Amino acid sequence: MLKAIHHAAIICSDYSRSKAFYVDILGLKVLAEHYREARDSWKLDLQLPDGSQVELFSFPNPPERPSFPEARGLRHLAFVVDSVELVADYLESRGVEVEPIRIDEYTGKAFTFFQDPDGLPLELYQAN
Repeated sequence: MLKAIHHAAIICSDYSRSKAFYVDILGLKVLAEHYREARDSWKLDLQLPDGSQVELFSFPNPPERPSFPEARGLRHLAFVVDSVELVADYLESRGVEVEPIRIDEYTGKAFTFFQDPDGLPLELYQAN
């Protein structure tokens, strides 16, 4: 039945700032970009190396996230990386604030959190 997650959709407050973050800093590949005039909205399709995607949307005056991070709905988006430490160092070198690296008590794998330009919690999770 279900095979994989195809994409995660994110609504941003500043489209150009978020586009630069996800493309220039995180390195996601642009698949398609469309302006939807009827909605006054941009839609940007981005791809990770494994084929999964992130859809980035802009809408006029989207409401803020109600609380952090325990609002009902998506809690965070996690990305698998070969080295949490190396990617965290890279992000910090690009001005992204990264939490201290922790070890998952159940899996023994390293992980940490950082935020996108709108404060959406993003996670780096050790592959092996």
